[in-house]
Amino acid sequence: MPREKKTRTANGRSSIYLSKSDGSWHGYVTVGVKDNGRIDRRHVRGKTKAEVTKKVNALERARDEGKVRKPGQSWTVEQWLNHWLDTVVAPPAITENAHAAYDVAVRVHLVPGIGAHRIDRLEPEHLERLYRKMVNNGAKPGRAHQVHRTIRAALNEALRRKHITENPAVIARAPRPDDEEVEPCTVEEVQQILAAANEGRNSARWAVALALGLRQGEALGLQWADVNLDAGTLVVMRSRLRPKWRHGCTSPCGRKFGGHCPDRLPLRDETSSTKSRAGRRGMGLPDPLIDLLKTHRKQQERERDTACDLWQESGYVFTTPLGLPLNPRTDYTEWKRLLVKAGVAERRLHDARHTAATVLLLLGVPERAVMSVMGWSSTAMTARYQHVVASVRRDVAIQVGGLLWKPPAAPAPAPAPDGEDEGPPTAA
Repeated sequence: MPREKKTRTANGRSSIYLSKSDGSWHGYVTVGVKDNGRIDRRHVRGKTKAEVTKKVNALERARDEGKVRKPGQSWTVEQWLNHWLDTVVAPPAITENAHAAYDVAVRVHLVPGIGAHRIDRLEPEHLERLYRKMVNNGAKPGRAHQVHRTIRAALNEALRRKHITENPAVIARAPRPDDEEVEPCTVEEVQQILAAANEGRNSARWAVALALGLRQGEALGLQWADVNLDAGTLVVMRSRLRPKWRHGCTSPCGRKFGGHCPDRLPLRDETSSTKSRAGRRGMGLPDPLIDLLKTHRKQQERERDTACDLWQESGYVFTTPLGLPLNPRTDYTEWKRLLVKAGVAERRLHDARHTAATVLLLLGVPERAVMSVMGWSSTAMTARYQHVVASVRRDVAIQVGGLLWKPPAAPAPAPAPDGEDEGPPTAA
């Protein structure tokens, strides 16, 4: 086969030629400039000129559309996810709780499942097999979907930085998460819970949850500076985080977990900003709740006097007997004990929030006002409660219908006039 002569092309133009040394066709495409300022030319090869021409045309189209991967060694999924967690989305870029959720998805599921793949060679099928394996091993579809959202977000960032040319997580189909059923407490259950809470410490904590719908972290993050009992208002400014600890001992203390170390050191802040901008909100307080909070403040002042030098002023509304902020885990355990004490069936702590939202909707409060009180940033949240509210309203309508359209009772027979026989004469 005669060797085709390589011809000089203008700067930036692609070139195709037949190599004399290996008999293969080669193509070079200029796609940009490297970090060091040199021209970035990509190489393709094939057995025929038509094959190489097709590859060159495809590479030119990718260059023109901005979809050419950056030069250099490609990341593995594990390398990119660790970099993404530690650098790109590390707090304060996102909240501590959001970062913790990403960390679990990466460490427990994604790295063991697909971590060895190169991100530019990851296929949608790799992800779908991972999700199916998770569900088959007992994970809920919602957990698999959360893992899917994590890898999609991480690879979207890789796509923006041109480490990959397309995101396979956008194509992959994740299991559909089960719709979380909203189960608000009944009025009778709320009354039982509040009555049982009045017999212990921090009883106003549960009234705040059931009446105002504050999330757990928001309720535990309340400080007295956020509450104006004279005006009957409070402002939600922050969320209490579950503490994480590391060992602070210079010599091994013998404790397995950092939280049990006598010299433990915190790994995260005590609080963070609210879940979203909509979460930072003000709200009015019902009069009975104002009275409860006034009583609670007096009880806290008595505890401060009793603790004396052991009291550690933190400024929080709900504290331990020594003034420290409540641990979310301890708070959750106390909720479970309270349900048993009140004789109420098993409920999630978050169901107290559902109860407050349902009450507002039943009272006919406008949707926008409900969103403001609950700290929702999307109207989609309101829609999750509509079937509950609609069913309750239907029960009310049935009762009204039974009252207004109840068939009238048959009239009683009128008494006979005086002096007239009331019936046929009887035989003597």
